[in-house]
Amino acid sequence: MHTTLDKISAFIGEHHVLTLATSVDNIPQCSNLFYTYMPQENCFIVASDKTTEHMTNVQQNPSVAVSIVLETKTVGKIQGLQLKGTMNESHSDIERDAYFKAFAYARLMNPTLWRITPLSMKL
Repeated sequence: MHTTLDKISAFIGEHHVLTLATSVDNIPQCSNLFYTYMPQENCFIVASDKTTEHMTNVQQNPSVAVSIVLETKTVGKIQGLQLKGTMNESHSDIERDAYFKAFAYARLMNPTLWRITPLSMKL
């Protein structure tokens, strides 16, 4: 029998884009980012420039919300993951290798990588 974390991990593995929600001074911001998920560490690795509005927000307020959704028009198949967590810059070679294994072309852009650590998740 699958545990809830197994079901969540399987759902995450079927997708590659998340919606990130940030906020500073009660002004929300959303953005869509490619991600790789590291199940052993239970974290997401994303790439984004430090100067974007959402990353400027994260540098001031590392509390974030994330959504990953199955895009469908069939009501009975609607499914999604919502999570709350923290986000900070990644300096890990292991995380860097995992991200570039998933998105090799991104290496050419030499992006800043960020780690999202879930505090709670709901599928």
